[in-house]
Amino acid sequence: MLLNKPEHELRSDFQNLASDLRWSAVELKGIAERLRQTGSEVDAEALLKTCQVLETAEERLATYADEVKAHRISLK
Repeated sequence: MLLNKPEHELRSDFQNLASDLRWSAVELKGIAERLRQTGSEVDAEALLKTCQVLETAEERLATYADEVKAHRISLK
């Protein structure tokens, strides 16, 4: 069954947001590694915890996108 326009847009939004979160987590992990190299272990750990939050949110949004595709979430 095909998605209607609002469902397609919602799925696309979820996928784009998930991608943005994934990219942000990757960038922050790089910053955390540089902080670690300068001896800022506490700051690096704080960033890594933030990355975990972003990654969890990314997974949730990807799941929502899959649910829209499977019509478990629909807009009429």
